[in-house]
Amino acid sequence: MAIKKKILYVEDEPYMARIVKDTLELKGFEVMHRSEGGRIQEYVTSFGPDICLLDVMLPHIDGFAIATHIHHIKPRLPIIFLTAKTQTDDLLKGFASGGSDYLKKPFSMEELIARIENQLKFSMREAAPGQELPEVVRLKDYTFYPGKYELHGPAGIIKLSNREAQILVMLCGHTNGAIDRRELLQAVWGDDSFFNSRNLDVYIRKIRGYFAAGSGIEIVTLKGQGYHFVVS
Repeated sequence: MAIKKKILYVEDEPYMARIVKDTLELKGFEVMHRSEGGRIQEYVTSFGPDICLLDVMLPHIDGFAIATHIHHIKPRLPIIFLTAKTQTDDLLKGFASGGSDYLKKPFSMEELIARIENQLKFSMREAAPGQELPEVVRLKDYTFYPGKYELHGPAGIIKLSNREAQILVMLCGHTNGAIDRRELLQAVWGDDSFFNSRNLDVYIRKIRGYFAAGSGIEIVTLKGQGYHFVVS
């Protein structure tokens, strides 16, 4: 018998929570639902989820703050935000807190399940056969540890989110060459929808910021095509 994947789901709206929880359980997931995240460390430690679903607008402590706590406990744990907040500043805040993906409310259960399965499929905690991750990638004055989600550089250690690490692995696989934007979206998100494309723009902006000006490491946008990852 296959082991059920565990989902920690934090949502304070009872009707939505019941629909989402019941549907996910019918699809074979084990779901722990909580209406608030004040005891998130206890939930993560005792339940041991494979993925988290977090509403952003919660009482007492919002989803971004909850994600930050989760990221400190288990930095590799994928987190999907369920929210109506989709302005660029909100996306940046969510990704900075350790989030892996966003799903805009209202959403279909089919799309939610697809995103969950995509996150689990591409989770770097369980690399697929034939997709073995390098232990260390040297990038001039920087050292990237994909398995630890860390980028070491002159300014110290940068803790990467799951999604940031996945994107950087893809870029490193095309060092001093071009990578097609659609290829990157398909590999990391599983589709090249407009919303995922917007998410990619935000992540690329963040990753660019991790490499200091003059470091010789640059992500050049090839308009209408993709990116050129330059390590000179």
